[in-house]
Amino acid sequence: MSRQPLRLAIIEAASVLEEAGVPSPRVDAELLAAHLLGIERGRLGLVPLVEATTIDAYRSMVEQRAKRIPLQYITGTSPMGEIDLAVGPGVFVPRPETELLLGWALAFLERHGSRNPVVLDLCTGSGALALAIAHARPDAEVHAVELEAKALAWARRNAETRAEEGDTPIRLYQGDVTDRMLLTNLEGSVDLVVANPPYIPEGADLEPEVVEHDPHSALFGGADGLSVIRPMVSNIARWLRIGGAAAVEHDDTHSLLVAELFEQRRVFGDVVRHPDLAGKARFVTAHRVPTAVEADRMKSVRSAADG
Repeated sequence: MSRQPLRLAIIEAASVLEEAGVPSPRVDAELLAAHLLGIERGRLGLVPLVEATTIDAYRSMVEQRAKRIPLQYITGTSPMGEIDLAVGPGVFVPRPETELLLGWALAFLERHGSRNPVVLDLCTGSGALALAIAHARPDAEVHAVELEAKALAWARRNAETRAEEGDTPIRLYQGDVTDRMLLTNLEGSVDLVVANPPYIPEGADLEPEVVEHDPHSALFGGADGLSVIRPMVSNIARWLRIGGAAAVEHDDTHSLLVAELFEQRRVFGDVVRHPDLAGKARFVTAHRVPTAVEADRMKSVRSAADG
């Protein structure tokens, strides 16, 4: 059977995906080809010809993408930081925008200077943030919470894979991040909280890949999009130790509101709103500061130690 030009197949695939309304048809066509061939996207030009059976398999993948099935569901993987995660039906697909939150979190841990920092990932989904942090910081004690059983199963699968690769194991819990009794054993002991919670307002207009495939519970945060974030901020306040910090992703229309949720609590300071690469507000960070009572207590302890 004769070999066929890969370049022409990619051009054809991009045309099919464009007609189907896929937002990035050429990129997705190339990513599917690279995945099928097991090479990096930038090396596709080094493969001029492929077997006809490969073209058939490629067209089958393109047909799935044209039905607006998420690219990551077709390839079965999604990156976060320096790791790849297994994803599929029942779990939220990690987004590139969250890489910025991850970068901030790792930079904070570096500045914080704490050995064996305690990290808590809320609404972990596939385990993306928790596992990426555990990979980058083998000394960290990482805890992760997920409510939905299907998503938690994906997180456990990814956690097992990363542990087999030599990363420090993380601790997974099934629970509701708005529950005031959740993880009471961690109160006042967490150095860093990260969260990518459900934050889209109900009724928002979304692409088919999102609304038809990502779990509803991982997307929508009630009528105003804040039904999870609002009570979660109260829990973050009790988990963080003084000097610790939190980073919470949010809808691009919620930046001021989420910042205000932190600012309204006296235990938070240095509240900062961060944009994504497109300039849209994407996540808020806040630091745990001592209350007046805590500051007086700390001063008394220091005075007693000096005396």
